[in-house]
Amino acid sequence: MDVRIVDFPETRVAVLEHRGPPELEHETSRRFIEWRIANKVRPDQHRTYGVHYDDPRTTPPEKYRMDLCVSFDGEVPPNPWGVVVKRIPAGRCAVTRYVGPRDDVLPVRELVGTWLPQSGEVRADFPVFFHYVNVGPGVLPAEMITDVYLPLR
Repeated sequence: MDVRIVDFPETRVAVLEHRGPPELEHETSRRFIEWRIANKVRPDQHRTYGVHYDDPRTTPPEKYRMDLCVSFDGEVPPNPWGVVVKRIPAGRCAVTRYVGPRDDVLPVRELVGTWLPQSGEVRADFPVFFHYVNVGPGVLPAEMITDVYLPLR
């Protein structure tokens, strides 16, 4: 596993919160895409993130939480999709790249379960988040690129 330590810049994001069973994330994603299209927030001009508060393998489905995010400096007034503004905080992060389907990003377990204990680093309070480097209907699962960030103190 190739892990780098980077200084992640504070990033203002438009967010659609997903709360509930992980298998319903596709519905949240569909609504988020609708908002992006309606607001002309194109994937080639804005970075797409997922902030994962819980591990879907160990969290009861009704308590599972994650945020779908896109870097966005514009206004986000109240809207029918429920999109709000949040920030991904600045800070040191361990980051590793994963290429493949996003339904189970395996490096998270290695980064948190193996690399972190051996690194001497301490995990920060912000959750693991993903930068979905390439998104869109033309991206094949085998070609999906995801950078996995583990915030550190």
